[in-house]
Amino acid sequence: MMAEDVLEILAALQGHDVWIGGGWGVDALVGEQTRPHDDLDLMHREDQEPAVLTALAALGFVETLSWRPVRFVLTDPGGREIDLHPLRFSPDGSAEQSSPTPGEPFRYPARCFVTGTILGTTVPCLSAEQQLYFHQGYEPRERDLHDLAQLRHLPQQSI
Repeated sequence: MMAEDVLEILAALQGHDVWIGGGWGVDALVGEQTRPHDDLDLMHREDQEPAVLTALAALGFVETLSWRPVRFVLTDPGGREIDLHPLRFSPDGSAEQSSPTPGEPFRYPARCFVTGTILGTTVPCLSAEQQLYFHQGYEPRERDLHDLAQLRHLPQQSI
């Protein structure tokens, strides 16, 4: 997944509420691509999911993996993958995502929905604090260690 691909996908989703997480989310906070990316992690409003799927289908994306309600993956004919994470929002702007453990959803405070940049374009993404939170509780892979190092080099007010 290249930076131009991310911008193409976000352009197709214009008017829908989506936020970049994972490796591209970290790179958006840093303001430049720091490593190769296999996919694009996108959080989206669960109530907008039909429209999001329609917009991505217009780019050739079809569902190839379902771990609903936690997440699901779309792939296009060129092999680009989008890992979609449905969020349910509260009136205060916070959100929850189902987790594999019933009754223990992933939580997204309202302040975690921020912006970053990819190729000089402002994009919606998850905050450094939220990215750090999601890197807990498992043995980090090499790319996770890379992302954590990038997050630690951000200005302190970003975290």
